[in-house]
Amino acid sequence: MILFTRRLCLCATLGMIALLPASSMFAQDTAQEDARLATRFQEWLDDQCKRHPMFATYLGNHDYDNQLDDLSPQARAEDLQNDTRVLIELKQQVDLKRLSRNAQIDLEIWQHFLEYRIWQATNSNDFANDPRVYLTYVSDSVFTLLTQSTLPKHRNVENASKRIAQIPSIVQAAKQSIGQPPKILTEIAIKRTDGAIAFYESDIFKLAEESPQLSPLQAPSRSAAASLKDYKKFLEQEVLPRSKGDWRIGKDKFAKKLELELDAGLTAAEVIQAANAEADRVEQEMYYVAKQLWHTIFVGQSLPPDDQQGRRDTIRKVLGELGKEHGKPDTLVQDAQKTVSAIKEMIVRKKILTLPDPDQCDIIEMPEFQRGFSAAYLNPAPALDPNAKSLYAISPPPTEWPAERQEAFFKEYNKYMLQILTIHEAYPGHYVQLDYSNRVRSPIRKILSSGVFAEGWAVYTEQMMLDQGYGEGDLALRLHQLKFYLRAVLNAILDYSMHCTEMSDEQAMELLVGRGYQTEGEAFGKVQRAKQSSCQLSTYFVGRTAFYRLRQNVQRARGENFNLQEFHEQVLNCGTIPVKYLQELVR
Repeated sequence: MILFTRRLCLCATLGMIALLPASSMFAQDTAQEDARLATRFQEWLDDQCKRHPMFATYLGNHDYDNQLDDLSPQARAEDLQNDTRVLIELKQQVDLKRLSRNAQIDLEIWQHFLEYRIWQATNSNDFANDPRVYLTYVSDSVFTLLTQSTLPKHRNVENASKRIAQIPSIVQAAKQSIGQPPKILTEIAIKRTDGAIAFYESDIFKLAEESPQLSPLQAPSRSAAASLKDYKKFLEQEVLPRSKGDWRIGKDKFAKKLELELDAGLTAAEVIQAANAEADRVEQEMYYVAKQLWHTIFVGQSLPPDDQQGRRDTIRKVLGELGKEHGKPDTLVQDAQKTVSAIKEMIVRKKILTLPDPDQCDIIEMPEFQRGFSAAYLNPAPALDPNAKSLYAISPPPTEWPAERQEAFFKEYNKYMLQILTIHEAYPGHYVQLDYSNRVRSPIRKILSSGVFAEGWAVYTEQMMLDQGYGEGDLALRLHQLKFYLRAVLNAILDYSMHCTEMSDEQAMELLVGRGYQTEGEAFGKVQRAKQSSCQLSTYFVGRTAFYRLRQNVQRARGENFNLQEFHEQVLNCGTIPVKYLQELVR
């Protein structure tokens, strides 16, 4: 009877399938293949979290918070073999044609991620060529535990103490792996090691709200500080003398890396050509605004001649006077907090988009060990723990800077620029966009996010907010918005020129100070950043261009039916995906 019953059920099922329309059968087939892809990705993700505990913590998986990655050469070789195997299996075992279009995009994103990581491991090998890499595991991995984990405090402290105890193994892996890095990367690593030592000697106890004498963090932190002092000695005495590597990656490698980094269907030649043309356009627009401000600032003084030098003098002098309106080192965070309420009120009133509720973004002072790369960053809530806090961190100038250099910093990040910075990093920039991203159903899109999308959206919002009325037509604010956007455009030019040509530091400074109207301190920092990384600086311009063009195309197509809030939310609901898919998904 049991065998008969099973046969009867099977025949009945086959009969039902025969009666189903072809479209329903295809939909069922597609749903099954989509589910197989999702299951395969989850298996891969679980394995990655186990292999890379710091990655797991960043994602919000707290199963491995008490562990640190194995960074030994053998473990890294196994990672490369695993990535290669998974990529081959995906191409052989997943039927692209049977997937829904959304799942096809997800598969392409996953495959591209693996291809890029394999390329980086075989062509860049940061573990051998960048001593700064190890400091991320040493300090950032613990900082994230203590600031963003939603586990109870005692659990986070316990996990942090166990993770800190493994820092000597990170230092040992560094000694085994570091070869002949570029000198600048070694020098920066030495400075950041000082910050990490200070973190474990004192700052960690303030952050965790623990007594140094009674905390379980005390013993492992003392050991970590000693290990880091040994790392600094190793860098100074052994690595620095052999740091003869070239920070320029060269035209061919840059072209390939940029293609992988952007995943936007653009070549390096196309990006630099577009950036040069856009820089000319933006500078002309800045002149129109500065010319209107001239007679309100320089009363009775004649406008400089209308030639290239005169126009640049006009812009530079107007910006110089406006830059005098700025805060102080001990009020920088509070000044940023004051800009938030006005920005958020305008977003709601003008129906820009729906803001996250509850608001989970905290504005903090950037820890000392993280400074030296940028003036601000947004550390979003983890994709797998979306109820955690997001951190908008602002970096005051280092305390050891002389008064003149600190003053130059605040002229650059004056009261106008601070508003643009907050729009970019938080509302409706990175914080809002990444909060939306954490809500998408696809785990692939939440976890394997596109930096071009994230940076492009943030830069797009700067102009969009002023276009919609933020600042009530304040020309000083508009001039700084244009200056901030020009910075994004020049980032792409600097990125290409530093790595594909023999551009000198002096030429780079002239580009940023002379054409970009940046202070010498800001320009110097950006030149150093261009030496420390490649291709990331191009993401701002390429991403913003994609969003700007998308907006024009969609608005023109929808005509009177165009709704800005609807458009923005459709875009953000796609997830943080490669921008090349936007024209297809947002029609």
